[in-house]
Amino acid sequence: MILLRQLLGDVLRRLRVRQGRTLREVSTLARVSLGYLSEVERGQKEASSELLASICGALGIPLSQVLREVSDQFALAELQAAPVLADVPDHERLPLGESVPGSISDSVFPEVKNMVAA
Repeated sequence: MILLRQLLGDVLRRLRVRQGRTLREVSTLARVSLGYLSEVERGQKEASSELLASICGALGIPLSQVLREVSDQFALAELQAAPVLADVPDHERLPLGESVPGSISDSVFPEVKNMVAA
């Protein structure tokens, strides 16, 4: 199962490390305990929207950018999990955009499709 908190933690850690910042520095700026921030980054704790906004502020990154990156990672993880349908004959499969009522067709996010194809 894909856990949102784990993907979110991975993205936050990657952004922090990319900036060369320590957990201590970010936790101080975000006004959250070092241990709690560590647990969030390891996907062990669910962060509230207020806490996420504070962490993003400490990193100098818009929350929307973090959520967009998490969403992209989630989409990739879902697509990689697709082999579960490998036992379903081709003639019984629906195209991806029609498999879930109201879903967005993959043509809306060609960059995600291209990332998976790579």
